Parts: sequence; structure tokens; C-alpha cells
Amino acid sequence: MHDIKFIRDNPEAFDRGLARRGLQPLSAELLRIDAERREHVQKLQDAQARRNAASKEVGEAMKLGDKARAESLKAEMVALKETIAAGETAERSIDQQLIAALAVIPNLPLDEVPDGKDETGNREVRRWGAIPAFAFEPRQHFDIGEWLGQMDFESAARLSGARFVVLKAQIARLERALAQFMLDHQTATNGYTEHYVPYMVNDAAMFGTGQLPKFSDDLFRTVDGRWLIPTAEVSLTNLVQGQVLDEKDLPLRLTAYTPCFRAEAGAAGRDTRGMIRQHQFSKVELVSITSPEQSRGELEKMTEAAESVLQALGLPYRVMLLCSGDMGFGSRMTYDLEVWLPGQNNYREISSCSVCGDFQARRMDARYKPHDGKGTRHVHTLNGSGLAVGRTLVAILENYQNADGSVTIPDALRHYMGGADRISRK
Repeated sequence: MHDIKFIRDNPEAFDRGLARRGLQPLSAELLRIDAERREHVQKLQDAQARRNAASKEVGEAMKLGDKARAESLKAEMVALKETIAAGETAERSIDQQLIAALAVIPNLPLDEVPDGKDETGNREVRRWGAIPAFAFEPRQHFDIGEWLGQMDFESAARLSGARFVVLKAQIARLERALAQFMLDHQTATNGYTEHYVPYMVNDAAMFGTGQLPKFSDDLFRTVDGRWLIPTAEVSLTNLVQGQVLDEKDLPLRLTAYTPCFRAEAGAAGRDTRGMIRQHQFSKVELVSITSPEQSRGELEKMTEAAESVLQALGLPYRVMLLCSGDMGFGSRMTYDLEVWLPGQNNYREISSCSVCGDFQARRMDARYKPHDGKGTRHVHTLNGSGLAVGRTLVAILENYQNADGSVTIPDALRHYMGGADRISRK
């Protein structure tokens, strides 16, 4: 959420940032609501000050025996009490109006983010790995998995409908192996602390990381009003909700492996076959909580941590810097990692690493005490996939496929696969 004081002091800069997001200027309307709120606050303060003064004057009038004045002052205090109560109600209403207006406005991009309307404006930063050459026509992951008899979309559709899958035998174990490898790698190599977190959260948690109120249609809600997490970012980041941290403890680097649930409301007609876009999938999430001075450098470290998994698995990829029109709602700057999929003859996203500044921290009221001990400041938050497990499984099936239909298991995973070096059809 944006700081209304920043908007008050920098309306033109705020509107320029919105324009880079493809939005119309909003500072004038926000400042109108803010001015109305401040006017109410001032009237309340004046009324409370007058009530306090009248209370003292009542005592003085009673001492002087001026009962008429005392009664007049008491009547004034009764009227002031009613005025204050009505004013407090109005102030709460205006506060909610301002919060509601601010809550649906996306974060502003950093200066180094390229301008653009959509993914065509994204900028390639670097590539890693050689694209594999095959002596045969490479197949897509769903054809490979179904031929192996270990990827079953029909049974999943009978159980749950479209955009679900049942994995079996070695491919099911490969999914588990990938998650365990990623967690071991991120904790042992990149310094993240593993967590087990709730898969269902309340409204405040979803609001804190920016899923609510704007993206409710893309979420699943339980009958008791909780939400299934679309990513462990929600649970991990909200661990600091309402907290005041010590600067010496920053940065915090957190990771968790969880299922993720998304309605994919805007994905009609896209990736309808296979495992690229599903309602239920698993992911190893990375979250960092930092001071403002650390956050930009932490984005580079987090991106490198995600890349290191792809490198360990020998999967070719590229890093894309997203343009202003393609970034997520809460991001100030985002790197996408796109893995090469031979079956699609294309790069596809497998991780997004974003720095959010204090955007989420203001929604969560997450702060820290600086070294100098002067007051508190909002933390900065970052999140990224380290990696999306299902899409990594897809990439392995396609990049390591063989002419006979089998799939070679990358060296880094063989320990987790009981020493097996190949997935074959039974």
C-alpha cells in the first residue's frame, strides 16, 4: 500500500509512476479524500480541546457559585460529546474510504525497470546453458508422461475437473525428489531457513501481501471464510505481520515447500493440456525481509539462488527483466526465469523474483528498529520461486527425454530417486 504522505508531497511523481503502469492519474482524488480526512481530524481535535476547556470552566463556575454558567457549560459539553461521537464515526468512514482507494493501486516501478505495456516490452538480461539438440522430434511433457503410463489427466478430471493431474510411480517420486532437493539446496547453499506453514490463511494475511481485495476471483475460499494459499509467499511474508524487528536480525531469508491453489480465472484457453497451468501445484518459495538499504541487492541474491537450482539440474534458461506493464501488482522490480522447453520450442516462466519495497510492509504494519534506535521504519519484502516444482518436472521430462521414450534423471536428483538414473515405461 502506498504512503499517503509520499503522495501528498510528490503527487506528480506518483502519477508518473502510475502512467508507467498504464493507469490514469489518481493523486488528485486521493488527496481530496485525504484533505477531507484531515479536516475531520482537525475538527475533532478542536472539539475535544474545547470539551476539556469547558470541563475546567465548569469547576471554576461552581467555585464562584455561578450555577447558570455551569449548567450552560454542561449543556455545551453534552453537545460536544455528540459532535465528537459523530465526528469519530465520520473519520472512520473516511479512513476506510482512503484505505479502500489505496488498496487497489499497484506498486510503482523502480527507475531501472523498462517501460512497456506487456511481455513484449520485457528485456533479456542473460542466458545460461546450451539448448539440447535431439536426433528425433522432441515431445511435450504430457505426451512423455502419458506414454510412460505415469501421468494421468483423465483420472484427475474424473476426480476434480480440468487443470489437475495424477502422477504415478517414478514421476510421482520425481516430484517429491525435486521438492526435497530444492529445499536442501536453498537451506544448505543459499542460507534460507526452512519453514512449515499453514496452507489456509485469513483475510488479513491475503490483504497483507496484496492478494485481497483486487484478486479475490483468482483464489479459492473455504466454507469458513479462510483462503487456500496461492503461494507460500502469503504465509511466509505474514510471519512479520504487526511485528517490530531488530535491524541486526535482517535480512531474514525464509523458504517453504507447499501446495499452491489458484483459480486461474484469467487463463481460459491457455495451457489447457499438461501441467504448465493448474489449479493445484507445488512450489518451493523464497521470501526475504530486509532493511530498505539491503533490498535491491537482496533481489540479485534471490534471483541467483533460484538460478542455482536450474544450473544444478543442467536446465537451460534465460533471465528476463519485466517491463512496467508486465510486473505483478505488488512488485517494484521483477526478474523472471524462463526455462527452455524443447517440446514447445520455447522458453517458459519457472520463477519470478520480485522486490516489493515497503508496499507489503505497510499493509502488514511490519517494521524494524534501526541501529541508531530512532523510532521504527517499515521493512522491505521480497519473494521468488525457488522453484515451481511442477514446471521444473516438466522441464526435466522435456530436456532429458530419450529416443526410446525414457527420461534420464539428472545427476543431482539420483540420490533422491533411490539411485535410479532413468525413468522408463514398465
